Amino acid sequence: VQLQASGGGMVQAGGSLRLSCAASGATLSSYTVAWFRQAPGKEREFVAGRRRSDSFTRYADSVKGRFTFSRDFSRNTVYLQMNSLKPEDTAVYYCVAGSGVIVSGIGVPSSYGYWGQGTQVTVSS
Repeated sequence: VQLQASGGGMVQAGGSLRLSCAASGATLSSYTVAWFRQAPGKEREFVAGRRRSDSFTRYADSVKGRFTFSRDFSRNTVYLQMNSLKPEDTAVYYCVAGSGVIVSGIGVPSSYGYWGQGTQVTVSS
């Protein structure tokens, strides 16, 4: 599966952005899909994701209440709505997909075999 992320940009603190991740080559409904981010000098960090079999989304504590993960399988696309952005949200954001991801692995980068190219989000104070 190929993943194409878009929607990043530069925004002031308190602003909003919506990231999109369009898939091709496979149907996203067959995969666990998530968003990770990586800030300069830091490790990749889980942001939000949903396993194929789950009815709910998991979020990192740092984004709960501000970010919303959604899926539109008719468009084979997932989204990350980001509100109340903070400077510490600045990072490259990646959409990822994986098969057979277990609950304990949803936040682990190595659980995912497919990564998009990333989109830069910069939040200024």
